[in-house]
Amino acid sequence: MARVLVGLSGGVDSAVAAALLLEQGHEVTAAYMKNWINAEGIPGDCPWEQDVEDAHAVAKQLGIEFRVVDLIDAYRERIVNYLIEGYRDGITPNPDVWCNREMKFGVFLDYALSQDFEFVGTGHYARRRTLSDGTAAILRGADPNKDQSYFLAMMTQFQVAHALFPTGEMLKPEVRAVADRFKLCVADKKDSQGICFIGAVKMSDFLRHYVADSPGDIVDTSGKKLGKHQGLHLHTLGQRKGHGVASPREGMAYVVVGKDIVNNRLIVGWDTTESPRLYATTCIVGTLNWINEEVTGVRTIEAQPRYRAKAETCTVTALANGKAQVVFKRSQRAISPGQICAFYDGGRLMGAGVFEEIID
Repeated sequence: MARVLVGLSGGVDSAVAAALLLEQGHEVTAAYMKNWINAEGIPGDCPWEQDVEDAHAVAKQLGIEFRVVDLIDAYRERIVNYLIEGYRDGITPNPDVWCNREMKFGVFLDYALSQDFEFVGTGHYARRRTLSDGTAAILRGADPNKDQSYFLAMMTQFQVAHALFPTGEMLKPEVRAVADRFKLCVADKKDSQGICFIGAVKMSDFLRHYVADSPGDIVDTSGKKLGKHQGLHLHTLGQRKGHGVASPREGMAYVVVGKDIVNNRLIVGWDTTESPRLYATTCIVGTLNWINEEVTGVRTIEAQPRYRAKAETCTVTALANGKAQVVFKRSQRAISPGQICAFYDGGRLMGAGVFEEIID
């Protein structure tokens, strides 16, 4: 049995993770990661105080030590700044993926190891396995509707080797049942929503607090001016609503199909497979991270271009510059630079990269 520091978020999944690890005989301590308190008055719901109270109550019920770990400075440096700079540069960053790599299994894991813990436990819906070569691997969660392996795709081998995901072996109803069995005070608490650790804050409100509006033209794919936008950072590829341009076609809406960064123009088009820019099969992916085995030549695997997207068959070709070309078997909608492309071999997560260029 091992010494495990469980990250208690105040929700049911991490609470059940702590209970299960304790039941398995591990020496368990609970900690709340204090990353964001919304002291800057951004509109929205950041229920960190309630979450700390709930996490403390769970630890008390389980009879385990509870501590609060202040990671606010690291979170601002590694996640908030990354988020702001990404949108300023016209890309669509993914804070949830980087939060796992940089915070939960970054500075929080470093803290755990410095306190002589061997593992960090979380409530992620993913499964950890040790392969025949001794390396640690991540498999999709047992519950296909809750699988969160995509959000772990940028984790390193070292991080995976020190991670435990007990709830990933279960279906969500089973997790609720375990919470009831332990009579946990969060058994019926709703799942949290919103940006990692920030909460249910509108992204537009969050960005407007840090990035000044930069108005420009909205144009169609032929360059015809259709309206004005308040800033390219407030829009994402594939966006159907909120751009303010009414469609002249009955039953067919304009969607965002591109951003002209140089001329500060937002490009809209029709939401069809024939629409220029909206669908693509070939992309360049950088910032590659391989958990177990690296693709060094050409390989056919699966790639998941966003969290709720289906993993699709693709051909990955390693490039000399440390990047990779990804060619999907079927055209993909609204692939956005800055987003994470997660790679799978069947149910095993191989790693990920960041979309840098959409070719065609």
